[in-house]
Amino acid sequence: MVAHLIDQMRMTQPDARWTRMPGILRYPGIKHAVLYWLPWPRARIQGPPEAFVTKPTDWDADLATLEALVVEFLERGPGGRWPDHSYFGTMTGRQWGVFCYRHFDHHLRQFGV
Repeated sequence: MVAHLIDQMRMTQPDARWTRMPGILRYPGIKHAVLYWLPWPRARIQGPPEAFVTKPTDWDADLATLEALVVEFLERGPGGRWPDHSYFGTMTGRQWGVFCYRHFDHHLRQFGV
């Protein structure tokens, strides 16, 4: 799962390109409800292919990579440049922050952390 979170954090970088996924999540009201209010479905949504490319290597090295990506994410701040999301389309820094928090939380809960 750490490798998957590495991929997700790489997708927050300004030059990242996601495969655009079809759906209604790009509509502002629906995007807001999913990001901020609705519970995340368990094992029902498949992320874009780019979210599953990194293969796990050494545990410590993978954690260091993830930490570096999180630090870069935080240093950019909400006013930084942000890429589109594959499902949600245009996202602000705050929306990316909420998405990343909820995504990390979702997977950490899977493993009882």
